[in-house]
This record gives sequence, structure tokens and C-alpha cells, in this order.
Amino acid sequence: MFKSLLIILMSSVLVDNYVLSKFLGICPFLGVSKKTDQAVGMGCSVIFVMLLATVATWPIQTFLLDPNGMGYLQTIVFILVIAALVQLLEMILKKYIPALYRSLGVYLPLITTNCAVLGVTINNISDGYGFVESLVSSLGCGLGFLLAMWLFAGVRSRVEVAIPPKPFRGVPITLVSASIVSMAFYGFAGIVEALFA
Repeated sequence: MFKSLLIILMSSVLVDNYVLSKFLGICPFLGVSKKTDQAVGMGCSVIFVMLLATVATWPIQTFLLDPNGMGYLQTIVFILVIAALVQLLEMILKKYIPALYRSLGVYLPLITTNCAVLGVTINNISDGYGFVESLVSSLGCGLGFLLAMWLFAGVRSRVEVAIPPKPFRGVPITLVSASIVSMAFYGFAGIVEALFA
């Protein structure tokens, strides 16, 4: 059991990284990755929301929607649950960590529409994970999001001091940098299973 949970965790962080391999959650990835502290704050917020969303949505799907034949409402219900959780997070950050709340700015409410959070909750159900496996998967996906944000913030800080050719300045060099970071994560494919097999 522990071995399978470890494989789920490591695969979620490295191989099936939601930002770099599934391209979910690109808006905050590109928008909040200019400074490392903001990127880490956003990553931690996304981890918190992913875990809470899994805690809330897995029982709703398992004990309410599926038994009553209302699986078709999954997306709508999950979006409403995630929106409520983000509002809760926003109130907590505003009260207890106002500096992070101000630095995240408009990107904090965007966690509501962060398709990575919705994708994790839906994929946990569709992959047939139990509750504990879903939590481990969500933690791994959140940690993968945090790792991608942190690494990309470091790359962007280096790109900012470089002088790229004129056609690549601004958004183009950002997208090229993101694609290079994404390609680096494809090197982990197969390694996780080989290490823990």
C-alpha cells in the first residue's frame, strides 16, 4: 500500500505534472511566476485548495452523486465547491497573511477557475482512487504545481536579466522558457516506476 501511494505521489509531482505535462493551470503559472515568493505563495495556496477540494468532492461524488444517478452534475458541483473553498482561502489570507493576499492580487480569485484544481478532483474520481489515494494524488499534484511555479520563477528571473533578440522579448521568451522547463520534466517519464518497482 505504501509503495503504491509513493508511486502516485512521485508520479503526480514529476511525471504527470499538471502544469508541465497536462498544461492545466497555465494562467497562474505564467501570471504569478515573476517573483519567487509570489510563486511559492500561489503554489502553497493551490496545494491547500486541491487538498480541501478533494476532501470535499470525493465524498460528494461517492456518497451523493453516484448513488443517486446524478454523476452528470459532477462538473457543476465540483466548480461550486472549489469556488466556495477559494473564497474561504481568500478570507483566511486577507485576515492572517495580508502581505501574501496583496501580492497575489487578482490571481487569488483565479484559483477558482484554475482548471488544474478541477482536473485533479475529476481525475481522482475517473482514475478510481479511494479517499486516501485521492488525497495523496492531490498532494502530489499540488506539490508538482508548486515545484513548476518555483522553478519557472527562477528561470524567469534569469531571463529578465538576459537580453533576448527583439522578436523574443516579453511573452515569446516567456513561452519558450516554459516549453524548455516542460521538456525537462519529460525526462522523468518511466523513472518513477523503475525506482519503486
